[in-house]
Amino acid sequence: MMTSSPSTVPHSLTKLSFFHTRILILGPDPVYNLMKRGKKNSDAGDPLTNSDTRTGSSELNAIMKPSLSSIKSMGLLLAVLMVASVMFSLSVVLRDPPSDDVVETDAASRVLQIRLHQDGGLSEKKEQLGDFTVVPSFDKESCLSRYEASLYRKESPFKQSSYLDYRLQRNEDLHRRCGPFTTSYNLTLDKLKSGDRSDGEVSGCRYVIWLNSNGELGNRMLGLASAFLYALLTNRVLLVELGVDMADLFCEPFPNTSWFLPLEFPLNSLFNEQSLLLNSGNPMVAYRHVVRDSGDQQKLFFCEESQVLLEETLWLILKADSFFLPSLVSVSPFKQELQKLFPEKETAFHFLSRHLFHPTNVVWGLITRYYRAYLARADQRIGIYIGVSESGNDQFQHSIDQILACGTRHKLLPEVDKQRHLPSSQVLNRKSTAVFISSSSPGYFESIRDVYWENPTVMGEIISVHKPSHKDYQITPRNMESKRAWAEIYLLSCSDVLVVTSSWSSLVKVAHGLGGLKPWVLNKAENGTAHEPYCVRARSIEPCSQASLFHGCKD
Repeated sequence: MMTSSPSTVPHSLTKLSFFHTRILILGPDPVYNLMKRGKKNSDAGDPLTNSDTRTGSSELNAIMKPSLSSIKSMGLLLAVLMVASVMFSLSVVLRDPPSDDVVETDAASRVLQIRLHQDGGLSEKKEQLGDFTVVPSFDKESCLSRYEASLYRKESPFKQSSYLDYRLQRNEDLHRRCGPFTTSYNLTLDKLKSGDRSDGEVSGCRYVIWLNSNGELGNRMLGLASAFLYALLTNRVLLVELGVDMADLFCEPFPNTSWFLPLEFPLNSLFNEQSLLLNSGNPMVAYRHVVRDSGDQQKLFFCEESQVLLEETLWLILKADSFFLPSLVSVSPFKQELQKLFPEKETAFHFLSRHLFHPTNVVWGLITRYYRAYLARADQRIGIYIGVSESGNDQFQHSIDQILACGTRHKLLPEVDKQRHLPSSQVLNRKSTAVFISSSSPGYFESIRDVYWENPTVMGEIISVHKPSHKDYQITPRNMESKRAWAEIYLLSCSDVLVVTSSWSSLVKVAHGLGGLKPWVLNKAENGTAHEPYCVRARSIEPCSQASLFHGCKD
């Protein structure tokens, strides 16, 4: 009897996965079994086949030409297997949501929408630029830094969690639905203006209004990142008081909406800070003063009982000037959520700042022009922040010596040869290093520059020392002062290595957090003289004020 060979297997079957091939096995040869069944059916009921018995060709015809029913059966089986294959593949893709605690259907729906868009579905296609993802809803020309940051800053050494991606996307959707001047926003605001204290939310939208203190830029950025984190944890919309310069410093971080509190909002006419500190008397609004000089009463904000009371508050007005994530950990639900958002604990501000803070085109021009002119062609970029003033010749020189000793001891800066006025005829190292100094005192920049101008390096390295300005901000408008400060923060964050005289400056905290850098911090000199170790490496990229506020909560 004629048997089938592997060559008779339909071409479409050869592309099925091993899993599906196992399902197809019906016997020693599945195609042979199907054809054999066709032959039996043909012998029993096909008179044309039975009429030819002289040559024995009926059996051959039965094998080579299966009956119509067998072909239909085989086609039906293949269709069922193809559907099963698609269902199995989808189940593998969708069975791993961002977190075990996320509703499975929501996560699956989101993944499916993204995949549908790749085939012409409904979701917006996102674009990956370095380690940042953008959506087409943003206008590229209105915020170039969002699209060009990867050209000036190294890709983050850390991986953002899929759960954080999910929550950020959900927060963007919330902003789109509840942002300023939307129907939901208008309904909630009308209820506030009318004094309607009836229970129940009219739109399902709740808000955090961050008050702009117009203080030091670094502190404002730390406080704003904290307010956004709190909004993320509590499913609220973050609205930012405009202030004198916020719109000139930062691009809008959310597509198709704004994060700025409308000027029409009755913030000043309806509320008084002192009365809100005690008791607003309105369950729809609350004020919390979470700054470095907070009183004990306001530190109760970080107690679980206080957070339960705030759940029904539609409008939370928040003043914050520091990064208070460690204090949020004292609230049990927040602690669990923070662990899922940031599996690497030290990356919270790093990812939040990269999501929120994109320089406007004016500031981006300051950054990119300086970077291309002085830093771009260097093999290595060293950022140095000097936060001490020139308080006397002895102290000033000690600080210079300590900075250079720290740099050479840890091979961050090259050594100079003060015995030789010309470089060696045999240049051993053509490596170029650009040193970027941020300091309110020009003397430090001039002294470090002169060291490398007046003396050759031992190994022949090429050193250039730069400082963007002398910070004569007293004679410049405040708006330009903030722009320059933001530009310097960003340029420091683009460094390969960061050396700082103090880790307590808010400017430094933002710079190394944004850049994902662990700075080298100078040790305090004893009796005006620096000794080994001249500097130590910071333990974390996070802002250094990571101690939680004493809150007096019950255990």
